[in-house]
Amino acid sequence: MSKSNELTKTAGAFDIRNFIGVLLGIFGIILTIAGIVGFTPDEAERTGGIDANLWTGIGLIIAAAVFLIWAKLRPIRIIETPDDDADTGTEAAPGTN
Repeated sequence: MSKSNELTKTAGAFDIRNFIGVLLGIFGIILTIAGIVGFTPDEAERTGGIDANLWTGIGLIIAAAVFLIWAKLRPIRIIETPDDDADTGTEAAPGTN
């Protein structure tokens, strides 16, 4: 096959790194808000003064940003050829036209 017949596309929104990044971001935002709003002296006593929800939320937001930046900078490329478009996987049974 010659490279002039190939068409390159990116996975875009269907890249698994985007799904992972968005989910980690949502969980991170929820935990960060919970850490800011709901940190009580009782929780500080149990955790040794560390706001676990806040720090876990910040870590998840950073991880989400890494996944989303990674997907943006190095997208998954799908190479399609004209033969791929013609082959739909539905072939006629032998003896039928």
